[in-house]
Amino acid sequence: MATEIKMPQLGESVTEGTISNWLVAPGDKVNKYEPIAEVITDKVNAEIPSTFTGTIQEILVNVDDTVSVGTVICTIEPEGAEPKETVEVARAEAKDNKQDSSAVIEEKDTSQKKRYSPAVLRLAGEHNIDLERVNGSGKGGRITRKDLQAVIESGGQKTETAVVSSGSKSDSIKEPIQSNEKPAYSEVKSATGDIEIPVTGVRKAIAANMLKSKHEAPHAWLTIEVDVTNLVQYRNSVKQSFKEKEGYNLTFLPFFIKAAVEALKEYPQLNSMWTGDKIIQKKDINISLAVATEDALFVPVIKNADEKTVKGLAREITELSGKVRSGKLQANEMKDGTFTINNTGAFGSIMSTPIINHPQAAILSIESIVKRPVVLETEQGDVIAVRSIVNLCLSLDHRVLDGLVCGRFLAKVKENLENMNEKNTSIY
Repeated sequence: MATEIKMPQLGESVTEGTISNWLVAPGDKVNKYEPIAEVITDKVNAEIPSTFTGTIQEILVNVDDTVSVGTVICTIEPEGAEPKETVEVARAEAKDNKQDSSAVIEEKDTSQKKRYSPAVLRLAGEHNIDLERVNGSGKGGRITRKDLQAVIESGGQKTETAVVSSGSKSDSIKEPIQSNEKPAYSEVKSATGDIEIPVTGVRKAIAANMLKSKHEAPHAWLTIEVDVTNLVQYRNSVKQSFKEKEGYNLTFLPFFIKAAVEALKEYPQLNSMWTGDKIIQKKDINISLAVATEDALFVPVIKNADEKTVKGLAREITELSGKVRSGKLQANEMKDGTFTINNTGAFGSIMSTPIINHPQAAILSIESIVKRPVVLETEQGDVIAVRSIVNLCLSLDHRVLDGLVCGRFLAKVKENLENMNEKNTSIY
């Protein structure tokens, strides 16, 4: 006798998740809210908490299996409570849920067909399956892992025929196109001394999301050079007193985020998303912040960044970065981002072309601040001076944005940064 625990919905529009690791086994006792499994979706990587205190009875979903939201993943016997359903009922409902998800579909609804999960992209790559030729059985025509398994079990996709016409039907020449060749990387073999590093669930999710962004969004890039000499002098003059008063560091990043947020207010087109049949221009400005660890990349979100001071931004950067590196970041802290900022300058980079954080329309990379000789115009004529210069690199989805508005946006960010000094900029 046991109570079921189901796959939760970890983010908007998330319809399925892949179990990457079980943290418990049958017979283990767990407390309420204690994590029992790690799950990967096309939006977040998170832990699933137990909804009861009790004993794990049975694991119903294997590692690397992808199941829809609401599917029973395990059963637990609650402590001090009467069980609601048996394991047999849980199994039957889990099976029914899978069947129903592929049976109740509107035939003409294909709005979700190109929204691929990490598991689907991985399986398609391993078996060289053209996803454009697969009929999805999921909601909105979305392709599920079950659909690909059916293709594989049937012997793979059939050979197509290309028709080259020479003027009439009788003169058509038909040539076979092979579609079952293995990807090139499958032919790479390890040699003596090579180190084989297993691909983790997190790394697979990152790879899938980056591949999806590059395949779906036509990327374009713009770069602008900014003189931040006054900002550097201002920040250096207050960083020590700020640390003593607030207890955390005042880096350059909150100033850059502030400048970008103010520009987004003036050019809200960059705070948009592509949805296929329409562009959604978001009201809230929620800044996704790329934070790297030794083996993964996470993107926590600063909600309502336009309502925060430089100090408020600095505090959130510190808190979110700390949670990423300590493994305590929650799924809801990676949701609802509308524009991404990537601080590549922290690694010494001076120029980059970042990949857009799908489904957002743009991402801004802040490069390293370096001292360069610059020609300045003065009343006495041109002079050469040493100035602190930074490059800002913007990647944009050309379906949503054009060069004109993006150029104006970058020019506004530049103006905001070059006017940041002790007189014009308040930290509080």
